[in-house]
Amino acid sequence: MTPDHGKQAEPRRQDQFNTTHWSVVLAARGDDTTCVHAALSTLCQAYWYPLYAHVRRRGHDAENARDLTQGFFAQLLARNAVELADPQRGRFRTFLLAALDNFLHHAHRDAQALKRGGGKETVSLDAQDAEQRFALEPADERSPDREFDRRWALATLERARGRLRHEFALAGKAELFDLLRPHLQGDADGPAYAPIAAQLNLTVGAVKVTVHRLRRRYGELLREEVAQTLANPADAEAEIRHLIASLS
Repeated sequence: MTPDHGKQAEPRRQDQFNTTHWSVVLAARGDDTTCVHAALSTLCQAYWYPLYAHVRRRGHDAENARDLTQGFFAQLLARNAVELADPQRGRFRTFLLAALDNFLHHAHRDAQALKRGGGKETVSLDAQDAEQRFALEPADERSPDREFDRRWALATLERARGRLRHEFALAGKAELFDLLRPHLQGDADGPAYAPIAAQLNLTVGAVKVTVHRLRRRYGELLREEVAQTLANPADAEAEIRHLIASLS
């Protein structure tokens, strides 16, 4: 085994990450532009499950929760909805939760089909998957705000992992990623390196080097994901610390 094997295990990064930042949406408030609508829609699409689960936890059944979530998106994506956002608070999740709670306070079930455009979905929701995920969640006595933050954190981590796996898949190394994924956030619960090395015909040293690079890239992607949801991307590190703390 030559030292080059460790290098070969790292996939080539994408040349450019086309991001849609919450700061872009805030900066363009009041402008009737297609790009702003698309930006907000993209962010909502990325984080709809924490909103859906929040509605379910408020006591609504699955069907009603789906209607309410769609109705909320339809209202949010209206031209002037973002005028309610407070740039000083800066976090997309903070804005979303406050807006959702306000919507739920005023919403009536019979009005949802009309509010979401006669049944036309504004953001695609996989209701079956959402219910399966919700059913698997343990009972928790935390406040709705803290539970929303926990789900938001899980969604953010999963998006970063999904992007990382996609990069590995593009490099033809999806199997490598799947084997090393348990080591992304530490080695305590992950499988031993030796069986992985034998399966991939690598040295243990090469596997360790690849895990180090995997974690570094995961951290970069996580910061990018978090930065999308902040008015000031410089706040990303503090936001990551908060989200990680919300998982405890």
